[in-house]
Amino acid sequence: MLEIKDLKCGYGPLQVIWGIDLKVAKNEIVAIIGPNGSGKSTILKSVFKLCDIYSGEILFQGKDLSKTERSEIINRGISYAPQGKYVFNSMTVKENIEMGGFKLRDHAEFKKRLADVYKTFPILKKKADKLANTLSGGEKQILSIARALVMGPKLLMLDEPTLGLSPKSGKEIIKKILEINREKNISILIVEQNAKKAVEIADRTYIIERGEVALVGGKEILNDEKIRKIYFGGV
Repeated sequence: MLEIKDLKCGYGPLQVIWGIDLKVAKNEIVAIIGPNGSGKSTILKSVFKLCDIYSGEILFQGKDLSKTERSEIINRGISYAPQGKYVFNSMTVKENIEMGGFKLRDHAEFKKRLADVYKTFPILKKKADKLANTLSGGEKQILSIARALVMGPKLLMLDEPTLGLSPKSGKEIIKKILEINREKNISILIVEQNAKKAVEIADRTYIIERGEVALVGGKEILNDEKIRKIYFGGV
């Protein structure tokens, strides 16, 4: 579904990614983990045209995205929930979700998607008319994911969805991510600070160090003593 080939990218003169290859197949969950500042989030931003791409290819369903506008990337089926519980605080919960579907002109289709989002996240239906700034941190993160989900993606990219959340809220977010993947058949590319949990839910994990792929593996990397000590706190 998504294939990144020899990607080099960054921000102006600051190069962050130094030639990575990465794949996400249909219905897969693929995780990206690594130290802070290693370039994890920049990989997601490169797909969504939020950084400067110097060279390499980003293919989605076999088509090159290099000359594609961000609006067309969304139309092709890629959604992105950025880091930091990004919501419009002065808008209601429903208005925030509507922002995700602003390009959808078919009103009946939007109502169908909204109902589906409410089914996935019942708390948002309950608080539909509340201002987003009244939500808890976990609820704001759910809202950010819901806004991306209402776009009807084939690939959902999530940047640090559990960052700053309580263990209980983080666990609920992970549960919902698995539900979205398994019940809606949506591929997921996730950058996650909880490295152990990321590996547990992913079909494949990329460990990024200094802008390069240090290791690619499945759940077996949880058994690697060196990897456990560096990334999982030795547990």
